[in-house]
Amino acid sequence: MVKRVLITGVTGMVGSHLADFLLENTEWDIYGMCRWRSPLDNVQHLIGRANRKDRLYFIYGDMCDYISLQNAIEESRPDYVFHLAAQSYPATSFGSPIQTLDTNILGTERLLEALRKCSGINPIIHVCSSSEVFGRVSKEKLPINEECSFHPASPYAISKTGTDLVGRFHAEAYGQKIIVTRMFSHTGPRRGDVFAESTFAKQIAMIEQGMIPPVVKTGNLNSLRTWADVRDAVRAYFMLVTINPIPGEYYNIGGTYTCTIKEMLDYLFSISTAKNIKVEIEKSRLRPLDADLQVPDTKKFKAHTGWEPKIPFEKTMQDLLDYWRDRVKSGRQFLTR
Repeated sequence: MVKRVLITGVTGMVGSHLADFLLENTEWDIYGMCRWRSPLDNVQHLIGRANRKDRLYFIYGDMCDYISLQNAIEESRPDYVFHLAAQSYPATSFGSPIQTLDTNILGTERLLEALRKCSGINPIIHVCSSSEVFGRVSKEKLPINEECSFHPASPYAISKTGTDLVGRFHAEAYGQKIIVTRMFSHTGPRRGDVFAESTFAKQIAMIEQGMIPPVVKTGNLNSLRTWADVRDAVRAYFMLVTINPIPGEYYNIGGTYTCTIKEMLDYLFSISTAKNIKVEIEKSRLRPLDADLQVPDTKKFKAHTGWEPKIPFEKTMQDLLDYWRDRVKSGRQFLTR
């Protein structure tokens, strides 16, 4: 029997890259769950395949609608579940905390309950938490390992703390085969433009085309981040569920290249065709509270799976900038957010 996989949030950056990886590297049938209003930009290249029902099926589901989740699970009857759907923008969560908490915490509970109550299936479930659960960490605790205490610094981070705990609770209480990950900063093509590195790349691409003045608007440039490529991240997620998966386990996953947001921006400037770009800190881009030291200890996950990141920081940033160059050259209009 061909394995069946359900990806919640398939239209996001990670979900779409995971679909690409599974189509290329497995024979699994892939059920990508999305809301009826989800933009399809990130899966545009897959729509023809979905129309032909060539191992790829887009199905409706909403993390805030339990019946839709029941229906999606009954339709897909998965052997594997990658739960990636979320309100994933930390800055947005300050303005929409209730929607963030509902989607991420209660949405995860709805999904896991629907999976638990669906007869005849017992899937391996990946619950995607976030490094943001660790929040504000003192330098003495770097690099951050799995046992570091949670100190969430945004409503988004609080929601992912709930997601993390709900996933581990279901594994322990109900015997579901759930594994939780805390992925640290990861990016690449298709990254949403509300995230720092992607809005920088988008603004630079617009400057190169003469669409906006040579000024990049920024928020806090002092945060320290360890960067991974999204394509390495989805390979890690595949290994997570296929290499001796241990229900109830939880892992930090992340890259190896660490630098400040300012140093990341300086690298994007260095590969731009535009010169003498100015930087302007914009108050609206600053968070009330920031998780400013995000450096992971990934020894546990690497020891268990043998995973290692392969794509260097420089290629990730080049591909991100080229992604935005292509989009800007297409003639579309973009907000300078």
